[in-house]
Amino acid sequence: MGNGDTRVRGLAARAGGWSARHRWAAVGIWVLFVVLAMGLGSAAGRVDVKDSDQLKGETHTAAKIVEDAGIDEPASETVLIQARDGGVKATDAEFRAAVTAVIDAVEKTGEVTGITSPYDTNTISKDGTGALVQFDMRGESDTAGERVEPVLEAVEGVQKEHTSLRIEEIGGASMMKTFDDAFGDDFQKAEYSAVPVALGILLIAFGALVAALLPVLLAVTAIMATMGLMGVVSHVMPMSDTANSVMLLVGLAVGVDYCLFYLRREREEREAGRDAQTALKVAAATSGRAIIVSGVTVCVAMAGMLFTGLAEFEAMGLASLMVVAVAMVGSVTVLPALLSLLGERVEKGRIPFLRRRRRTGGSGESRFWTAVLKGVLAKPVVSVVVAAGALLAIAAPALGMKTQQLTLDQEFGDSMPIVQTYNRLNDAFPGGSEPAEVVVKASDINAPEVTNALAAFKKEAVASGASRGPVEIKLHDAQNIAYVYVPLVGGSDLDKAGASLDKLRDEVRPATLGKVDGVQAPITGQVAGSQDFNDQLAGAVIPVFAFVVVFAFGLMLLSFRSLTVAITSIVLNLLSVGAAYGILVGVFQHGWGASLVGAEGVGAIITWLPLFLFVILFGLSMDYHVFVVSRIREARLRGRTTAEAIQHGVVTTAGVVTSAAVIMVAVFAIFGTLSMQSMKQMGVGLAAAVLIDATIIRGVLLPAVMALLGERNWYLPKWLHRLPDLTHDEAPEAAAAPPAVRHDEGERLGV
Repeated sequence: MGNGDTRVRGLAARAGGWSARHRWAAVGIWVLFVVLAMGLGSAAGRVDVKDSDQLKGETHTAAKIVEDAGIDEPASETVLIQARDGGVKATDAEFRAAVTAVIDAVEKTGEVTGITSPYDTNTISKDGTGALVQFDMRGESDTAGERVEPVLEAVEGVQKEHTSLRIEEIGGASMMKTFDDAFGDDFQKAEYSAVPVALGILLIAFGALVAALLPVLLAVTAIMATMGLMGVVSHVMPMSDTANSVMLLVGLAVGVDYCLFYLRREREEREAGRDAQTALKVAAATSGRAIIVSGVTVCVAMAGMLFTGLAEFEAMGLASLMVVAVAMVGSVTVLPALLSLLGERVEKGRIPFLRRRRRTGGSGESRFWTAVLKGVLAKPVVSVVVAAGALLAIAAPALGMKTQQLTLDQEFGDSMPIVQTYNRLNDAFPGGSEPAEVVVKASDINAPEVTNALAAFKKEAVASGASRGPVEIKLHDAQNIAYVYVPLVGGSDLDKAGASLDKLRDEVRPATLGKVDGVQAPITGQVAGSQDFNDQLAGAVIPVFAFVVVFAFGLMLLSFRSLTVAITSIVLNLLSVGAAYGILVGVFQHGWGASLVGAEGVGAIITWLPLFLFVILFGLSMDYHVFVVSRIREARLRGRTTAEAIQHGVVTTAGVVTSAAVIMVAVFAIFGTLSMQSMKQMGVGLAAAVLIDATIIRGVLLPAVMALLGERNWYLPKWLHRLPDLTHDEAPEAAAAPPAVRHDEGERLGV
């Protein structure tokens, strides 16, 4: 059996062989790499995505003007004063006294500047029962949430003195503080709980503490190294906190999976009677190769995000790509060295109640999947029709998918007081909580023609019906820049507010500011940012889809030298993604079972999620597909019939695929428990897709389709034979094994 190594010619097999022979060197190099990456990242520091880089279009232009001018726009706050029963008017003495009390109270805190009275700015509601006191927070806007508490307390004090009125504060700083208090720990909780959850599942899967710790150790060190590399790379392509969270999510999933595939195969080979050295070589040549094929395919999928032109997506794509590459390299280098060093000690730390199960190699799971496969292979046509029909039915709601940036009440629910304040403010002053911002830049902002154009824009914005006012102009004379704040008709209704924005951009601006030479007047703000984001994302969909699908198809074709395998892998992955979309739409848009995940009343899918899910799921689905098909192809090359190879490949990988899927589902489901609806949607979408992929797709549809195709599974047209051969098959090595091990024992390998 030990002579098989002379025939090993795969990259993974060579890497594994070298690591096993130079165990301490391999471990030392890996530790040095992780330490160096972290050290370099710490020394370099991380450059985060700037506002001006977030989007293209007018939003980008406006942010660049402000950035170049060095203006740090303060965090603005608003106090809504409103009659509770509609009986008191803003002109009444009681109301005026409350306004004066609010102004005095917030001024005494020393934390605010630029306080304006509603009687000076005419910020009184149409029905005369509401008014706005507005001011800016002192200091940097990014840290305003940390200093706003005294102001909030001052406003609460006034509210206690004027119980017949509703007096509530809302703004950038107060929302920042409220959401940090309520949700700031959500991400950390999710990130901290992901590792223990994965470890717990691995303990059940392996029944031994050391074996369970290895995948987690590899994943965590890969994540640590990637964090360091992100700091270095951020000087070329800026990173972000979101990219960091996604990297952690993907790194944990693939890092654990790759190690799981490798470790389980090594144990299977030892259970089948091979010596430790040969078992390690077989694992390196088979699972190691599958890891490389899968890793490269996942990297290609993640690279698709680089084609969006959106800075956040590019950061997420590059960070995910790096962590997958690092985990892949670690799996085929340091893992064989650790397994060689540990030897039988990998079984240390046995869990008593799992002892009997592990000795049987998990025969319970084997019996289950053997029974499923027996039915699937006996009636492949029925299996394809039922499974594909079920997935298409699940995917059907996706045809009516509605995407949009979620409003505050959609994202956080209306149970929070500040969300109720937001809704009341929008009802009384449509668009007042999030006005459009026109950033006007001129060579001389006080020139008569510019002043006249600003006045004309202010007048026409209301006359056109785009705004009900009041339109506020704030000058920055030293920088020759003016801010024009325009509350949009439509308020929190993004469709109506978007129509008002279009009117400003396409009609009002050209007729006023557009007539002055040398004046730039890009329009930004939340509604504008949402619209620019949607436009850019829509333009990126086809290039990203095409890139990911074409390159994944090419990689599968080269890796398996089968046109059929390449086509079926793409179709099955698309079916899996479609089913995930359908579940998302059903739960979050139509509300089916929404109460189970705390998602009532959302009514839409957040704009960025469909493309993000496609890229992530297409990449992660390849994990299972490559692993299962590699095992089927391996069995076929060792002399089994296609039907036998399918049965053997699916049954012997079912356990590891199930364990890997359970870990992924559990980690993603953690994100489904977060308070923000966008995170719930991401968690539910990812968890549902992985679950479907590991069960219906890999356990039923894939074997049924392959059984129907028979020998055509391995079809490669003659004109494609000239393609590079990346198969590096290890079939000759298997020939060295005794027939009894190869067939009889092979049927009973651990699931």
